[in-house]
Formats: sequence, structure tokens, C-alpha cells
Amino acid sequence: MLKIKLKRLGRKNNSFFRIVLMKSLSKRNGKSIIEFGYYNPLTKEININIPLILYYLKKGAYLTKTIRYLLYNNIK
Repeated sequence: MLKIKLKRLGRKNNSFFRIVLMKSLSKRNGKSIIEFGYYNPLTKEININIPLILYYLKKGAYLTKTIRYLLYNNIK
């Protein structure tokens, strides 16, 4: 099963995240299949390739709770 989730990057107390497609059993910072964008929680900056995410959702990928929250608040 494939999931769209966050991959943590950066350093201690200064983290940012990439939005990636990964196998559901892989580690948080493991190998990703494709990257959709990034999220910086410090500056609240979000860059997401929404059409590509929708394509993989139609193919059967799942969203994590955090990504679902970011997408629904970003689209509105």
C-alpha cells in the first residue's frame, strides 16, 4: 500500500518537511518514490503539486491525517 506522507528534513528545532509518496511500511525518512512539494512549519510556507497528488489518489494511494489537513486547508 502506498501513502502520501511527510519526510522530515532540516536540523534540530529548525525542521521542514517534504511531501512524498512512500510505501506504508517504510521508515519516516526512508526512500521515497516521488516528491510532491514541501511544507515549512516555521514560516507556514506550503508548496504542493495538487494535480499530481490527485493522480496518485485515483491510483489508490492514501493520505495521512497531517497531509489531509494540509491539503484541505491549502485548497480553500
